Amino acid sequence: MPAPTLETIAELGEPFGLKLRGGFYPAPIDGVPPLSGGNASASLVLLGNIGGSIWPAFSASPERGDGKPHSLDRWTKRIVDAIAAAVGAEPLYPFGGPPWHPFQRWAQRAEPVLPSPVGVLIHPDLGLWHAYRGALAFGERLAVAGFAAQPRPCDSCAKRPCLSTCPVNAFTAQGYDVAACRRHVASIEGTECRMRGCLARRACPIGRSQAYPRDEMAFHMAAFLAAR
Repeated sequence: MPAPTLETIAELGEPFGLKLRGGFYPAPIDGVPPLSGGNASASLVLLGNIGGSIWPAFSASPERGDGKPHSLDRWTKRIVDAIAAAVGAEPLYPFGGPPWHPFQRWAQRAEPVLPSPVGVLIHPDLGLWHAYRGALAFGERLAVAGFAAQPRPCDSCAKRPCLSTCPVNAFTAQGYDVAACRRHVASIEGTECRMRGCLARRACPIGRSQAYPRDEMAFHMAAFLAAR
């Protein structure tokens, strides 16, 4: 098998809307598990969506229509497993634990993303409209590029509408009140959040052009209500 390249990985993910989300050379502190043969991973490459990029392919998939739970996770695993096999990598996922892999830590090693006041990692251009669906671990060092650190947009956002917009003040300095958020989203008063997506997330002024389509918003909110 020829040595994998980032270009090859990007090409394999493109038909499914899975985008190359950066990569890095893991250190022991990063918590990347050893490869199946016992050796340490030499490179980790992240895959995910930018805006609604995966929604057309996922919407047309058998997983989306089979009525079984965890349809997006199952679709992701099928696609990323195939990409991993094609490039000689081992796939890792943010779901399916325990153990739970530290994807937010990995993302901050791979791209200029930082935690936002609502918990989702904020990107300087994409805002809150992106996600990480899987990672590829390699035994060899790929030509992963570094990135220039950028200021967190939240630090220059005086009004912070993501916090003031939430109808139940679920986001505070003490953390995220999941129970209050869930009760509101499930209620009649929470119809707007339930059908069109979290009001707090939608209030962020960064990356609004990348906001998920309405049916994808409703899908994710339904999954949030179904989760335990």
